[in-house]
Amino acid sequence: MQVVSVIKRVPDEIKERLVENFGEVDFYFCHGMKEGRQHLKEADVLITFGEDVTPELIADATRLKWIMVLSAGMDQMPFEDISRRNILVTNVRGIHAIPMAEYAISMVLQVSRQAKALVQLEQGHQWNRRTPMKEINGQTMVLLGTGAIAQETARLAKTFRMKTVGVSKSGRTKPYFDETYSVDRMKEALSHGDVVVAVLPSTEETTYLLTEEHFRLMPSHAIFLNMGRGDLVASHTILQAIKENQISHAVLDVFEEEPLPESHPFWEEERVTVTPHLSGITPQYLPRGFEIFERNLQSFLNKKEDMENLIDPKRGY
Repeated sequence: MQVVSVIKRVPDEIKERLVENFGEVDFYFCHGMKEGRQHLKEADVLITFGEDVTPELIADATRLKWIMVLSAGMDQMPFEDISRRNILVTNVRGIHAIPMAEYAISMVLQVSRQAKALVQLEQGHQWNRRTPMKEINGQTMVLLGTGAIAQETARLAKTFRMKTVGVSKSGRTKPYFDETYSVDRMKEALSHGDVVVAVLPSTEETTYLLTEEHFRLMPSHAIFLNMGRGDLVASHTILQAIKENQISHAVLDVFEEEPLPESHPFWEEERVTVTPHLSGITPQYLPRGFEIFERNLQSFLNKKEDMENLIDPKRGY
């Protein structure tokens, strides 16, 4: 059994633990796909972030049986080729929950407590106690998505005594949500959102799901935060919502085009907060991801069917 990892900078303690715990497996830890490609013809398992997997690579890796993707989003994966070969795909869905939930709460607090204005006052050596402050206590947070990230965000929101409302395809009840709605009732949910947090993946069903009509339904004081995927809503729709006071502020960590061009109007808009797709970044990312891989490798070697985070190649998630 050969496992090829093309993840750069895997900590030595993780490598050593894998080699020690799985003596029957030959591991090749490579510094990127360019280095790892020489081993792929003999690889049974590939560990990757996913964006470097191509149809040509799948064709060359004739022994490949399983791809472990150390990412939750897999927008660029060649799923048709993977499905044709019946290659298993798993990911690390869920490990982003803690950092992304903390990001969401921190950003909402920054907007509510006027962090931008306070920094400007400090830099200008101005003592101004008239800067308006708001509380999030008692407000309603609407989360588009009810998976692990949304649930952890809702859990933290409830610490601030917020009401939590989830929107998902099924509308099924999930932990930490006071109410859940199906997507066909999303407009009703949005009309109650003091804070709207989007954590949806990029699929055919979610691409440009939010339109101008949805922003008009939100309260004019609403904060909109997107840390899911940038193609959920067009940039011009968000800008229009801000300029027409349909919402009070947008916090954006994901964009239609990344990196966000230097000339993009988002940079200059005072009521838009731009962050460079870092909501999921944490020093615990690789350790948590490889913990899932280890559990799955144990199941894979024992030919068990209880592998975590199995992906349906036909759906892409």
